[in-house]
Amino acid sequence: MTLRSYLWVVKIVTLFSFSALILVVYFIDPEKTGWAGKIIFYLVIFFALSGLLNLILIKLRKIWGGKEAVILNIGLTSRQSLLLSLILVGLLFLQGLQILVWWMGLLLAACVFLAELYFLSKK
Repeated sequence: MTLRSYLWVVKIVTLFSFSALILVVYFIDPEKTGWAGKIIFYLVIFFALSGLLNLILIKLRKIWGGKEAVILNIGLTSRQSLLLSLILVGLLFLQGLQILVWWMGLLLAACVFLAELYFLSKK
């Protein structure tokens, strides 16, 4: 798969994810659906954010390192976008439960950072 086709697939999936997010926000009432509606919301926002962050990180790698850096680090970029999305959705989830405080946010970010260090050390 070429870089151009990969970017098109990511763009289309991200567009569908944001469309699904809009539909979830407008048509799913969290009071009536309970946890099922909230889980759908968090999953959809996770996929939308991971696609958006993937495109942003690829663009930044292309600006700073060139096309070769993007091709060599496409897996790294995808993993980092997923982990950043996990942090953001985790913070949103904790805020939804009304238990988010600054040290819990830092603890969540530190756990994800340690996971990234683990993946980097396995290389």
